[in-house]
Amino acid sequence: MSTLKTPVLVTAFMFASVLTANLHAQESITITVKNKLGFNRNEVVALTNKDIAGFLKGKKEADIRIKNTETNALDPLQWIDYDGDKKNDELLFVANVKANGTAKYMLVNSGSTPALESKITTYSRFVPERTDDYTWENDKVAFRTYGPDAQQRTEQKRENGTLSSGIDIWLKRTSESVINKWYKGYLTDPMFYHKDRGEGYDPYHVGASRGTGGSGIWEKDSLLVSKNFISYKTIATGPLRTVFELTYAPFSPYEVKETKRISLDLGSNFSKFEVSHTAKKSVPNYATGITLHQNEGKPEILTKDGIFAYHETIDGTYLGEGLVIAPNTIKDAFVNKSKTKDQSNLIVVLKPEAKVTYYAGFVWEKSGQGANSADWNAMLKKQAEVIANPLQVTIK
Repeated sequence: MSTLKTPVLVTAFMFASVLTANLHAQESITITVKNKLGFNRNEVVALTNKDIAGFLKGKKEADIRIKNTETNALDPLQWIDYDGDKKNDELLFVANVKANGTAKYMLVNSGSTPALESKITTYSRFVPERTDDYTWENDKVAFRTYGPDAQQRTEQKRENGTLSSGIDIWLKRTSESVINKWYKGYLTDPMFYHKDRGEGYDPYHVGASRGTGGSGIWEKDSLLVSKNFISYKTIATGPLRTVFELTYAPFSPYEVKETKRISLDLGSNFSKFEVSHTAKKSVPNYATGITLHQNEGKPEILTKDGIFAYHETIDGTYLGEGLVIAPNTIKDAFVNKSKTKDQSNLIVVLKPEAKVTYYAGFVWEKSGQGANSADWNAMLKKQAEVIANPLQVTIK
């Protein structure tokens, strides 16, 4: 996520009016992006419509383009309407900024220039063809979780049931979208996406565990968790970001109602979870976690850094799962091993705020993104630094 810094207005209202009028007349504005960290960054940047309202006035959003001033080439962009009012709230583009450097981009009004179509994308959708999964992906990773039909099938002891609010991961080794292809294959072969045909596969078991990033409440040495989601809302899919919401029925003695807004940016190994709660009784905490499967892997807990990792081997290849969380939101973190199937998790206990935010992701050796625990730990450390030090954006 990026922090937006607009130029400081140090004069009176009259000057502000002149500045706004000038923006209206401009056919382009400059966006400067600053990176304070010591490594190169390639991240999605969000400009709110409010911050560029002057420039947009009198122009069609469909005519707006983003240009890299260094290459003079157009880059992909994406508009997002978060609240469903048919008015866009943010304009997204990807900023490529060198270590401790700056990069400049231009928003231009150029409807005569064809918009750039990205060959890779983010994507998410509800999947009724396999009961009712909700699945999401980008060019690096893919995830899914489970809906009410899958829950009912389990409770009624019918086939294809899944009772879990845990987060499943799909191991990709292609930058292309696989969701539609793999589910199409499932229709004729239920084991289709469990076999690697060169694009990756799903060997990951979730069950009643937290998978990678499932949530709950920790109480009396037990994790209280919701059942499957009861409704979904797809907010955005596109070349740079997919966003959706899942809602859950009240759970636990606290009657917690949970809504998860999940987003995944292009180029990122991490889904962002923004989990909102309401409860009828005061809740001691909220929690998230990572399944330990058969307790054969290596968990790592770095609470002061907000980094939590699990290193394991699946089918002979390395898989690293992880959580990155702002340290000031954490109450505790520990490994909970259990003799009960799917109940062994690395647990991170969070303060009982109305909304908690964390990032959950993974790397798979065959993806070519990371080959071992050292690679994954470095990726987790970078993600923590990125969260703590968002790109700084100035509009002129």
